Amino acid sequence: MRSCPAAPSGGIRSWRDGRGWTWRASLPEFHVRSYPVRSRDTPVGPRLVGLVRRGRAGVYMRAVPDISFEGWNVDEPTFLRMAKEAIDAIDDAGIPYAFIGGIASALHGRPRWTHDVDIFVRPEDAPRTLDALAGAGFATQRTDSFWLFKGIKAGVLVDVIFRSTGDIYLDDEMLARTSLEEFKGLRLRVVAPEDLVVIKAVVHDEKTPRHWFDALGIVARAELDWDYLIRRARRAARRVASLLLYAQSNDIAVPASAIRSLIDVILEPEAASPAAPGRMSA
Repeated sequence: MRSCPAAPSGGIRSWRDGRGWTWRASLPEFHVRSYPVRSRDTPVGPRLVGLVRRGRAGVYMRAVPDISFEGWNVDEPTFLRMAKEAIDAIDDAGIPYAFIGGIASALHGRPRWTHDVDIFVRPEDAPRTLDALAGAGFATQRTDSFWLFKGIKAGVLVDVIFRSTGDIYLDDEMLARTSLEEFKGLRLRVVAPEDLVVIKAVVHDEKTPRHWFDALGIVARAELDWDYLIRRARRAARRVASLLLYAQSNDIAVPASAIRSLIDVILEPEAASPAAPGRMSA
């Protein structure tokens, strides 16, 4: 409980405590408000909710959690500990899953750090995954029933993704290609590099250029099964063909046959369609 001198009715008092937080108390009695926090080392989020009460001895405020489902820049030991708790919870529940996102990109391609955990599950397993995380002490949220749920603990965000951009799902073929890998002492299941290339190429947009360069890093460093990659890329042939052409332009070894195969996929509808009246077919 934190107190400050009494203020006139309707007035506002503010003070800083020993942890560097700025508190603001609004009168009269029993207000519930959200207050900005200067320090981000609280376990509940970048804001607190204050319960303000005015009594004869002064104004009192008690901090209670206001959960924010945005990850923080936590230290590496905290991140790895929370990632392990998430993995253990999902494994104990017997839920098939695979890592995508920054951790998978670091394992298959270019090394880079990430501050959240991206776990790919089947749509029918998403509610059970959220329950497993809740059982491990994560705050959970059904963020978007179309593709995403979230869990958070100690500032580490777990994205439970069950539908990736381009209607990509964790299907049986993708699951069969996953592998157990080690990441900074963690044992975790990761999608195959070919599937990650397709996912990254499709999800890339102006706001997230890292996905494009993650995919390039995988093409440059991983030993790819090109036949499997082409088969998985058929629904996103233009995007993946563009990526592979760009990779070639940067002197990354890409078989010309792989690009030709994707171009054939792109041109298939045109080849199958009759020429428009009055026009010559190419």
